[in-house]
Amino acid sequence: MATAITFLGISPMGLNEIPATDPRKAQAAFDCGQMVMRLLKDDIRPRKIITAAALENAIASVAATGGSTNAVLHLLAIASDAGVPLKLDAFDKIFAKTPILADLKPGGRFTAPDMFTAGGMRLLAHRLHEAGLLNDGPTASGKSLFEESREAPETEGQEVIRPISKPIKKEGGLAILRGSLAPDGCVVKLSGHERILHTGPARVFESEEAAFEAVQRREIQAGDVVVIRYEGPKGGPGMREMLAVTGALVGQGLGDSIALITDGRFSGATHGLMVGHVAPEAANGGPIAFVRDGDRITLDVRARKLDVDANLEERRAEWKPPAPRYKTGVMAKYAKLVSSASEGAITSAA
Repeated sequence: MATAITFLGISPMGLNEIPATDPRKAQAAFDCGQMVMRLLKDDIRPRKIITAAALENAIASVAATGGSTNAVLHLLAIASDAGVPLKLDAFDKIFAKTPILADLKPGGRFTAPDMFTAGGMRLLAHRLHEAGLLNDGPTASGKSLFEESREAPETEGQEVIRPISKPIKKEGGLAILRGSLAPDGCVVKLSGHERILHTGPARVFESEEAAFEAVQRREIQAGDVVVIRYEGPKGGPGMREMLAVTGALVGQGLGDSIALITDGRFSGATHGLMVGHVAPEAANGGPIAFVRDGDRITLDVRARKLDVDANLEERRAEWKPPAPRYKTGVMAKYAKLVSSASEGAITSAA
């Protein structure tokens, strides 16, 4: 997200990425303070910088770095607050044409400090600019994004940020799927593995804890599709990260032989064929609420489909929404106000 908001223009290029222990960090903080005062004086607010073109730049930066699925939620929410229309399909369009250029963990070899040493976000911007994958626009530094990219350094012999001619993958690290199981969309992470097709029997769990216990009991087998539901924005409430389950599956050597789908979300450290943000979520009566153990689920990235071989509509009449996990307090209020993950899980006072 540091990269995304830099390419969005609201964080100054070159300062956000300085490692925490670098002696230049203190000066970077001072420089940022000066920028804030200048921006206030000139009445340049985030909404003057955050445009449709700027959001496209942010999405491209996430694609090129193999970034987290969480970026989809965050950028949808930012766009909503800025009053700029942004839909899930825009992410898929940009990811499909933007190659992965940064060889970063967890799927790659290097870390964020390595990228900084190699040439940093400016070098990444320069690569994307050369390929015609960026839009120019104002940034918080006072320079345009293209001006910043033209100042890009590159450490001789660096291997962190690939040239456009030698990408890690020709398409970005995420894709948006739809289908009978996710009519409003879902997000699959593609960096860190090569699989793009999986069909298998559903193993259904009503919470992250229930799924984790099953994994610990070694009840998940190669070929399974683990389904974790009621962990979405409303059902969670709050969309917890399913990192414990995915980490345990990888630890058991199942990361490359199973798939996992959820109306919750994942950490950026997730590895394997994992689908999050399934919408509508189970708590709102989405199709994922009607899946049963043994149903055959097919995840096809090329076709952009997530389908289940079952008549879910016949089961809808039998479904009853579960009691909310919180009946009073701030979490109960949040669950009543929060929107779908396909809209950025934003809240509304309406």
